[in-house]
Amino acid sequence: MDAKTGFFYLFSVVLLFAAFRVITARNPVHAVLNLILAFSQAAAIWLLLKAEFLAIVLVLVYLGAVMVLFLFVVMMLDIHIDTIRKGFWKHFPLAAFVGAMIALEMAAVLMGGFRGMDEPKAAAVVLDAAGQVVPYSNAKALGKLLYTEYLYPVEIAAVILLVAMIAAIALTLRQRKDTKAIDPSTQIRVRARDRLQVVKLVATRKPAPEVATEPAGEEKKA
Repeated sequence: MDAKTGFFYLFSVVLLFAAFRVITARNPVHAVLNLILAFSQAAAIWLLLKAEFLAIVLVLVYLGAVMVLFLFVVMMLDIHIDTIRKGFWKHFPLAAFVGAMIALEMAAVLMGGFRGMDEPKAAAVVLDAAGQVVPYSNAKALGKLLYTEYLYPVEIAAVILLVAMIAAIALTLRQRKDTKAIDPSTQIRVRARDRLQVVKLVATRKPAPEVATEPAGEEKKA
């Protein structure tokens, strides 16, 4: 067994263990952390398969954005585990049936979906001017394909994402009655005498009666 095969088995074992812990962990934060570990091991397996673009996307998009967002949301929510687990055994038969159906469908696709397909052809060897082999890059080949043959779909997708981002910002910054935001221009134009206003109030309590005190030098007569 070579080193590549050994790393594949190592990453696969850690990936399966992390995926199992995602569904068995009692703490939601621990489940999210195990899911992050599972994604990192999947990215390592993609690297072993020479699909560096998919590995980079998996790390940047899921580990760098989606899973961090999930982690913050889970930490901010007040989740009561006991309340969630009350109806576990009540819905377990339906969940087991759905899980079995998904497993059978995946097995059918994996076992019979790739029959009759030819083996992938090896990439053509490219030589430079000096006669040395130029290493093949999936990311470079995918970039050339996206920005030549699929240029217009990529631009349309970019415009749609830009419109969605602008719409999200507009919905967030719209004027609402219950907002506590202050206009920055009003804060800049404020003056010192506007910050404090002295108001004279009428006394509402009667002053306490004065208590007569004896001089310290005099002694009380019996």
